[in-house]
Amino acid sequence: MDYSVARRRMVEQQIVARGIDDSRVIQALLDVPRHLFVEPGLQSHAYSDGSLPIGEKQTISQPYIVAVMTAALGLSGSERVLEVGTGSGYQTAVLAKLVKRVYSIERIPSLAAKARRILDQLRLYNINIKIADGTIGWQDQAPFDAILVAAGSPEIPQKYLDQLEINGKLIMPVGNRETQELVLVIKREDGRFVQQTLMGCRFVPLIGENGWQSDPV
Repeated sequence: MDYSVARRRMVEQQIVARGIDDSRVIQALLDVPRHLFVEPGLQSHAYSDGSLPIGEKQTISQPYIVAVMTAALGLSGSERVLEVGTGSGYQTAVLAKLVKRVYSIERIPSLAAKARRILDQLRLYNINIKIADGTIGWQDQAPFDAILVAAGSPEIPQKYLDQLEINGKLIMPVGNRETQELVLVIKREDGRFVQQTLMGCRFVPLIGENGWQSDPV
């Protein structure tokens, strides 16, 4: 299979055709080999229009959702970004192509280790990954210019808002375990938070002290 052709088709048909016009995000999606972040048996489906399982009850997000979340942050290249939920490492890689540094938190050691191997293989070295409860953020590296949360929670944890830089943006799914809405929050200079709902979505649950307390059965 010619993955480069499949990747370009994915970007043209699933991303650009649906209105994503951020040229830097589009180029990042063209550059990152998504098939490396899925199981070998699923690599032929890596550029399909949907999420895929990556083990440990986790998934790699639909390409369009990755594009929407990334583009919504309006990244220019100088940002320090907190990512909650490293997962496969695909979203991490896309962010690493676009910002100064990515601080990514993953609660499952096996996923963190696998993602680190692939990211190193791609020579993406502007990434810090730690195994921890992502719902409490990364206080000793805060504040962040942007925060991207790749798991759904009933509400936005206060610690994320506290760790967001002035004029920073946070994007995450908010709702119940079955369905959520993708919410974008901007922290204004006066400390107020402006919130906008972008679209409906469905993510795995955000597990931890300030999210869901356990995995669904």
